[in-house]
Amino acid sequence: MLKELHLKRVGPAPQFDVELAERLNIFTGDNGLGKTFLLDIVWWILTLNWVEHPAWPHREREVSPEIICHLSNQKEKEAYRSRFDFSEQKWLSQQMPPQFRGLVIYARVNGGFSVFDPARQRHSAYNFTPDTLWNGYRLEGKVLCNGLLQDWVNWQRQPDQSTFQLLSSVIQQLAPQPGESMEPGEPTRVSVEDVRDIPTVCLPYGNVPVIYTSAGMKRILGLAYLLVWTWYEHTQASKLLQTDPLNQIVLLIDEVESHLHPRWQRSLLPAILEVMTQLQPTMKVQAFVTTHSPLVLASVEPSFDEQQDRLFLLELQGEAVTLNEFPWTKQGDTVGWLTSEIFGLKQARSTEAEMAIEAAETWMRGESMDAFADNLKTPSQIQQQLERLLPGHDPFWPRWIVTMEAGR
Repeated sequence: MLKELHLKRVGPAPQFDVELAERLNIFTGDNGLGKTFLLDIVWWILTLNWVEHPAWPHREREVSPEIICHLSNQKEKEAYRSRFDFSEQKWLSQQMPPQFRGLVIYARVNGGFSVFDPARQRHSAYNFTPDTLWNGYRLEGKVLCNGLLQDWVNWQRQPDQSTFQLLSSVIQQLAPQPGESMEPGEPTRVSVEDVRDIPTVCLPYGNVPVIYTSAGMKRILGLAYLLVWTWYEHTQASKLLQTDPLNQIVLLIDEVESHLHPRWQRSLLPAILEVMTQLQPTMKVQAFVTTHSPLVLASVEPSFDEQQDRLFLLELQGEAVTLNEFPWTKQGDTVGWLTSEIFGLKQARSTEAEMAIEAAETWMRGESMDAFADNLKTPSQIQQQLERLLPGHDPFWPRWIVTMEAGR
């Protein structure tokens, strides 16, 4: 597994140094500070492939852009180094690439997926678009993947239903909890022009062909299929190679909450970690996850283990981007997370409501109101804005009412 990461003159900062957790690594921070960039770097280190564009190096001449990593199975002083060669305009390995023997899956925020399987593609990776994931991936006359629509139906109709049962179990595990099951239904024809039978999912309001499900459901169904497909094809390749299947997997998920309702955000990440053991009970999993969601962070409070999990925060301090491990502290709920140092909001309200409450608190302390807008200078103006912006059950009301009555 990946143990340390050191970046010099590449990405949003002059240097990043990260000591990684062996199970769960969560990265959060504002947009544009490098969360996806870090996942791309991890993918490159473990696969020597770039998903799209190579990491953009800094152009200063004094220091060579460099990517350095340590794997957990390397000796302490050994490190893998990759430097950007400006004459070649590409990243070149300075030492032997890391000897990571495991599967790598990258769920990208645009709906695409990438898979690296040493048993199948030893020098390249499978990069799926949403279309190739669902309809099949072919290259140079070879069928690399049948696609979700065909594999799902084939697995469902095989006499040996073990793979389909695994897919069904993973889909149900990843469904929003509690009370909203998402089970495979019977395939059905949906078009006079498309002769394929299309898989369906059983939802509370009926069976729905998967091609007509929501964007959030499609992402989860795609993830469930890809996890099962990767493991199924890896075991098939291992049989042909007469080797044992690997028992290590690195999972990269960019914006795990993308397209998902809060109920789903609250359950997905713990479910993904549990699902991995369904593929292989002894599977060792290292996950790298980016998120903007306080619900995702709240969801891992029961299972977060500081011995094997870490939370990292990307921040803009002045003109410098920093990446630091953030001490894990339970916040209890989304309001606690939103107003914690991780997200940095003063209040979990609209900016207008926050300003009105700040004006009210300033007036209650008897301080100058000069810093506030003209419609927040007097108690009556503040009262009017609070009535417009706050619900009747807002916890700020009792303090304001008591102070107003005392003032009168």
